[in-house]
Amino acid sequence: MASVVTFDANTTLGIFEIGVLVSYVLLGVTATQAYIYSSRFPDDSFRLKALVAFVCLCEVAHAICLGHTLYAMTISDYGHPERVLGAVPKSFPTAVILSGIIGASVQGFFSSRIYRLSEKLCIPILCWTMSFLRVVLAIVVTVPLLRETSVPKYEVQWRWALTAVWIVNTLNDLTIAVTLVIILIGRRKNVAHKRTTALVDKLILWTIETGMLTSVASMITLACFIAMKDNFAWVAFFSVSARFISNSLLANLNSRATLRAMDQVNMSLSFPTMGMPASNNVQMSKAGRDAGPEWARGPSESVAAVDGLELTLPNKSWSCEPSS
Repeated sequence: MASVVTFDANTTLGIFEIGVLVSYVLLGVTATQAYIYSSRFPDDSFRLKALVAFVCLCEVAHAICLGHTLYAMTISDYGHPERVLGAVPKSFPTAVILSGIIGASVQGFFSSRIYRLSEKLCIPILCWTMSFLRVVLAIVVTVPLLRETSVPKYEVQWRWALTAVWIVNTLNDLTIAVTLVIILIGRRKNVAHKRTTALVDKLILWTIETGMLTSVASMITLACFIAMKDNFAWVAFFSVSARFISNSLLANLNSRATLRAMDQVNMSLSFPTMGMPASNNVQMSKAGRDAGPEWARGPSESVAAVDGLELTLPNKSWSCEPSS
């Protein structure tokens, strides 16, 4: 009876339900991004398309697990509030594992990009190690959750592991974002054309935005877990964090279309002054599209290699293949 008196549906089931609903909205965004990617970049490598498909499938499975957990807590256990803080449905630990896999997959992709752009293994190995550690920690926190019969007891006993998951995730996201920004800034210094500089500036901005979004989500989840021990606020933020990660990957890949359009506009504005027809401003060749992944090239090549274009200018050429 005491558990019924102290039970607050607003700060437990209510806030969890809000988190699940928001995650479903973001799943729709993920689906839209995936459709845009598949329709605009059919020539990307099989490896990259397989990564996108794998992440999207994991997202769908993650959403199903959250939906089942919410149904079990609000429908199957209706009228038994004491069960909310008891044993959790098996679908929730499964969602924890899937979230770790999604995060590690996307972070591994960006770590590979760092290696291809810098041709140095130090930071990529660090990022890959943290990605692997994230999956290991996800397993560590999941196994006891499958057997635990009390959520408050579990949170106390495994607080260190839950805290470590979010700390490692935040550090990895920040390391990846900062490293990519430093690399792009270094390439920007060697660019003589203003239009290419504008593209690099846009890439730097997007890198900061996507990196900060996932990092801030992890930090908020950790803060809620530490400061709000009596509610499910941290569970709500956990429900949406995986969506931020997958959308950061898809937004990064789809941004190549925006950069391509920006470059075409800049060239159409500048070339007529040189007596050239607007219809000849941009030349997109299949060789440029099929030459390979942009992050597979070394640092000696042009900075424009990150935007997924092939640009041909008088006396100069930048080859910018699609990200793969």
